[in-house]
Amino acid sequence: MHGCFAGKLMLAVAGLAVAISAEAGRVKSPGEGEPDMVPSGKGWGEIAPPGQAHKPSKSGGGTNGILYHGGPLMLGTPTVYYIWYGGWDGNTAATILTNLAQHIGSSPYFNINTTYVDGSNRPVTGAISYGGSTSMGYTHGTALSDSNIQQIVADAIASQLPKDSNAVYFVLTSADVTATSGFCTQYCGWHANGNIAGSDIKYAFVGNPDRCPNACEQQIIGPNGNAGADGMASIIAHELEESVTDPDLNAWYDRRGMENADKCAWTFGSTYATPNGALANMKLGPRDYLIQRNWVNASGGFCAKSYP
Repeated sequence: MHGCFAGKLMLAVAGLAVAISAEAGRVKSPGEGEPDMVPSGKGWGEIAPPGQAHKPSKSGGGTNGILYHGGPLMLGTPTVYYIWYGGWDGNTAATILTNLAQHIGSSPYFNINTTYVDGSNRPVTGAISYGGSTSMGYTHGTALSDSNIQQIVADAIASQLPKDSNAVYFVLTSADVTATSGFCTQYCGWHANGNIAGSDIKYAFVGNPDRCPNACEQQIIGPNGNAGADGMASIIAHELEESVTDPDLNAWYDRRGMENADKCAWTFGSTYATPNGALANMKLGPRDYLIQRNWVNASGGFCAKSYP
């Protein structure tokens, strides 16, 4: 969102959701006698299906405001792949977002995720590698269902990209493409996993905020001169940190079903002005970005731009 956040509440679980009024449609924290919520993948918590246990693991602690539920994490050095969907000719997004993927790994910002461990006390390393990209054109039209998005990932793996279960495949759509399950109205991006070619593949959808700047762009001028791509950078970071700490939606989240990045969504901390007048809060490689903070799973839990 660009403009003031006063009176707004961000509703986000596995996806980065748009802002809505704090008085309408608010997801309340579970209270006495109410069930815990689990991530839905679309920007809101939901009650666990009948018979499906979602109690926190005994090793999950809870003193830091987020709980471990026993699922796997993405360890080692996960790979990021981009799938450019739609029409991107002449757009500087590829330069801006490729630089992000190449430099976010092991940065002070992404090292926040090293505060998350699995059931064997193995931490996320904070390392990320960029594996490359492919372009898909408009193979499924301009209005994508969730199943279309998974199929785009499957098509890219079948034809262009390696199959890697320790990777996150980002479907990045141009501004003339929408996702029919709620892009611009309920979320700006989301992450998921699915069985693709016999493997548990992690993937994410990130739409171009130029389609709905009032919902998915923090500012109308980006630090790299491309408001849509600069807005996508923060959404990509959000979905990537949730993917490594909760890849199958059964690892780290709180009682409202909010994952680590959700707990800090649309908060940026201290900023500085870039030469074109935009605001930024960190430099990754040679470029400036305005990227939301992430939840530190230590010292009681808090939002930060870097760790330690």
